[in-house]
Amino acid sequence: MSNTPGEGPAAGASPPTDADRAWTFEAVESVSRTFALSIELLEEPVASWVCTGYLLCRIADTVEDDPSIPPRERADLLETYDAVLDPEDPTDADDFLAAVAPHRPDDGGDDWAVVDRTPRVLAVFGSFDPTVRAAMREVVREMATGMAEFLREYADRGGLRLETVEELEEYCWYVAGTVGKLFSNLLAVHGTDGEADPEDARQFALLLQLVNIAKDVRDDYATENNVYLPGEWLREEGTDHESVADPDSADAVARVVRRVTDRAAGYAPGARRYLDTVPGDAGLLPAAALPYLLALATVRELDGRAREAVTSRGAVKIDRAEVKALYAAADGGLDHEELDRLAAAVREEPYRPPARSETDD
Repeated sequence: MSNTPGEGPAAGASPPTDADRAWTFEAVESVSRTFALSIELLEEPVASWVCTGYLLCRIADTVEDDPSIPPRERADLLETYDAVLDPEDPTDADDFLAAVAPHRPDDGGDDWAVVDRTPRVLAVFGSFDPTVRAAMREVVREMATGMAEFLREYADRGGLRLETVEELEEYCWYVAGTVGKLFSNLLAVHGTDGEADPEDARQFALLLQLVNIAKDVRDDYATENNVYLPGEWLREEGTDHESVADPDSADAVARVVRRVTDRAAGYAPGARRYLDTVPGDAGLLPAAALPYLLALATVRELDGRAREAVTSRGAVKIDRAEVKALYAAADGGLDHEELDRLAAAVREEPYRPPARSETDD
């Protein structure tokens, strides 16, 4: 066995090297440049903790999203992965990879390359203090088992077809709220927990994930065979899950996308209250504020382009110049007053840094 289940390198196993630790940062950038930007804003040791925790979550997410694997078998794999993280279970990373092997797509790209290196991720995970591992383990196991439950529920439909807004938000918790919980858990371990209201933390996660669902509706259907838009809302517009890519239904589906976007925007005040509890040290506030600002910018884009999200894959996104400008603003010593100024700016138009006056030279 390659490592003690859920704990770290077994006796005789090689501890992680500096190259292994550096690879975790490279791996995050390969699968999510946006999340990598937030990690770049963090200081050590929190940066390494969040980086490795994100990869543990990403392994589960990659398995859950792959439509080439039948839903029940994906659920089985997620439950095996959960067992790897269970300190009382003998299942290890090699067992997980052996279960994955018959299903691993030939063209899995960077996401599956991370899955292939599950033992490497777990080796770095196992090098952290027990309190850090416990903070991560709880969250990743909740994510994996929650995803498995949804896959089993919709197994006969080939992909997720969420029916109610309550179900949508429960799903959002498993795929995004748990990541936010990971961040909060690690803040507590670091000794800088701001004691956020759990409901505000939940609203922070819902803002981010509902925006993603709204902007990616066409891509999720095309690449994952998943429709997260609530069936009850689609029926109110005279359409259904299987018509999200039908040109004749584009206007109806776009109205549902706008409704999801409006619901996301309704969670922005709670998300902002959550940020009030994030400490300013160790890069924590900038790292948490950046995805909040990017979500507000995406709401702005969706307000006028919901139909494009329905008719074209990847059509609604924030331009690179705005992402770069917001990152630079976050990296420049963000405080709460500046955060509110940036939030107001991105709600109105794509953010650009203020022009430098001649007196700045």
